[in-house]
Amino acid sequence: MKKVKVATVWLDGCSGCHMSLLDMDTAIIPLARRIELVYGPLVDAQEFPDNVDVTLVEGAISSQEDLNKIQKIRQRTRTLIALGDCAVTGNVPAMRNSLPVSKLLQSVYVEGVQKNPGVPGERVPALLKQARPLREFVKVELCLPGCPPPAKTILTLLTDLLDGKKPSTLSVKFG
Repeated sequence: MKKVKVATVWLDGCSGCHMSLLDMDTAIIPLARRIELVYGPLVDAQEFPDNVDVTLVEGAISSQEDLNKIQKIRQRTRTLIALGDCAVTGNVPAMRNSLPVSKLLQSVYVEGVQKNPGVPGERVPALLKQARPLREFVKVELCLPGCPPPAKTILTLLTDLLDGKKPSTLSVKFG
């Protein structure tokens, strides 16, 4: 039986959604028999692969690097799922949206900094004007809100998809 290729991606978020994935505990074992995890923070893959069946994306789009990454992921993924409130609404990363990027960087890296104040140039990806949800940049098939979504809800969503069913979870919204 051919396994479904699944990827997970962590953009501008706290990793809570990935922690919720791991909270499936032993329920992850039967799931692992049906999927091939081809990319994610726990996988040693440097390049997002082609022909991914399902990608779960955690986090908002906050930087040019995030934007480039999500566009490539969209091109290479059949079903894209916005996982968690940051990916669905922008949530915590979008709290910076009322400040201009230059003022934000000045506040974080210069004001009140005692040792070596200054905005880093090379190590910090260029920020977009605002942190925004995935669906404002790419087509999203499913949105799974929650901060983070419960492990059981993620498991139900994935199991429904693997079984070829329309997701039955009430909290799943269609992109």
